[in-house]
Amino acid sequence: MTGWGRYKGYNIASLRKDIISGTIVGVIAIPLGMAFAIASGVKPEYGIYTTIVAGILISLLGGSKFQIGGPTGAFIPILFAIAMQYGYENLLIAGMMAGVFLVLMGVLKLGVLIKFIPKPVTIGFTAGIAVIIFSGQVANFLGLKNMERHERFIDNMKEIGIHISTINIYSILTAAICLIVVILTIRFAPRIPGSLIGLLCATVLAALFFSGKVTTIGSAYGAIPNTLPSFHFPVITWDRIVTLIRPAFVIAMLGSIESLLSAVVADGMTGTRHNSNRELIGQGVANIVAPMFGGIPATGAIARTATNIKSGAVSPVSGIVHGLVVFLILLLFAPYASNIPLAAMAPILMVVAWNMSERKQFVQLLKIKTGDSLVLLITFLLTVFADLAMAVEVGLILAVILFVKRMGEVHLVSKVLPDPTSVKVGAHMVSESHDCPQIGIYNVEGPLFFGAAYRFDNTMPGYGPDQPNIILLRMGKVPFMDTTGEANLAGLMKQLQKTGGKLMISDIQSQPLDLLKKTGLYETIGAAQFYDHTGEAINVALSALEYNKCIGCTHSAFRECKALSGLDEAGSLRGLKVISKPVVVRELSGGI
Repeated sequence: MTGWGRYKGYNIASLRKDIISGTIVGVIAIPLGMAFAIASGVKPEYGIYTTIVAGILISLLGGSKFQIGGPTGAFIPILFAIAMQYGYENLLIAGMMAGVFLVLMGVLKLGVLIKFIPKPVTIGFTAGIAVIIFSGQVANFLGLKNMERHERFIDNMKEIGIHISTINIYSILTAAICLIVVILTIRFAPRIPGSLIGLLCATVLAALFFSGKVTTIGSAYGAIPNTLPSFHFPVITWDRIVTLIRPAFVIAMLGSIESLLSAVVADGMTGTRHNSNRELIGQGVANIVAPMFGGIPATGAIARTATNIKSGAVSPVSGIVHGLVVFLILLLFAPYASNIPLAAMAPILMVVAWNMSERKQFVQLLKIKTGDSLVLLITFLLTVFADLAMAVEVGLILAVILFVKRMGEVHLVSKVLPDPTSVKVGAHMVSESHDCPQIGIYNVEGPLFFGAAYRFDNTMPGYGPDQPNIILLRMGKVPFMDTTGEANLAGLMKQLQKTGGKLMISDIQSQPLDLLKKTGLYETIGAAQFYDHTGEAINVALSALEYNKCIGCTHSAFRECKALSGLDEAGSLRGLKVISKPVVVRELSGGI
């Protein structure tokens, strides 16, 4: 549903529901926005700015009625790496570039392609991101001092080990209080925002009993302004574009996956259907505009979108209200946010990491011990120990290789032999060691593409005196052919032309036929050599043979060969059987 159609039948009761749900989600979004920003290596207020600007624009322009946008945990590793390596200004530019990519993806209607990213890849990098988020909060949970944050997981773990002696018991108590409250709230009062309640309880108790003994947002980052920053357009140069294009593309890919996954979850909860291309455009515009107000990259947030729906949201108005509520709270209560202990933010992000870890599906995929398990494990390990960009790239490449391998194994080329049990062909006429070498009939099944090329070549007869004069390919079960498959056919055709042979094709489907016509191979083979039915092709092939070429044929007479062309009423071959074996074995002997 797009445009104003999303507001069909909207009334005062609907507005009331949207205001209530938007307010609830807005309150939840505040601590998460600050926590995600801090974990991404920037000031907490930038997460709030992102929640306001991007959240409103995503709801206003996106393709889902219920989507709630803003900063998310999935972005933390890539944003932190960019901030550490290139600085905050370049992070804003990367976010804007990612927005442009997203808009282009939507305009080019690529939204549906995002859904085809393999499950092992998405689960692998999601679980890896969860590990990075969780481990990244250990230092704040323990209250470690003089910590230096690094891009690499191993370096951060070493840093924790080096500074473990600076552990702060007051920070641990503050974090434990927040964690317990969050868990209890989720367990016994799921409709109440556990993260906010836990944050408030921990902040109040820390202020009363641990004042000055725990690090707060104010002591670490300074006071949070109670207004949006002034409009600022980053200085964009060609050198910056070239430098940031790879991380920007990763942000766009990750953002598109997260937002469309969130929209799919919303569809499942409400029975609606989102517009994936419109959603990408809305996400893109939001990410182009948000950096102009200091915002970091944003995407659809699954947990907040689900909360929005459970709270009674009716339309995108709830998402707009959520952004306005955050803005109001920023205006009225920003100075108080400076008193929030960093130790109280840590368990909130740890719970987020635990919930996004996909642990059950991760274990399930590992247990099946297939190629998917390998893709999952490699993607996960690269996300944790290398970087997200490399993990996604390698994961997709491995998934494609695995897909090609599987499709190649599906491809089958088998030779057709006379059936000795047929009432039309006597058993004395054929065996696998005695056959007529003049015609070779082959069933080709499955896609004929680059992944199956070697199987096709290995099965086709080679050069030499044993090569049949006529080769008939039955291609009724070839749904797809690429240019590599076309090249295989062209090579076979050239081989036959050199020996004066003929290539015949029957039952070919539309896509392979169209490709052959576009490449010109159709004309090379000859339009007359394409047949709708195999029986017709066999009749033509048999009539083309010269009797004196049948020297050594085990058939008692040419008329007995002729009998093999008979078809029953259903159009299937009588007197023929298909020896169906994987084509990795040697060429099967036989013929007519």
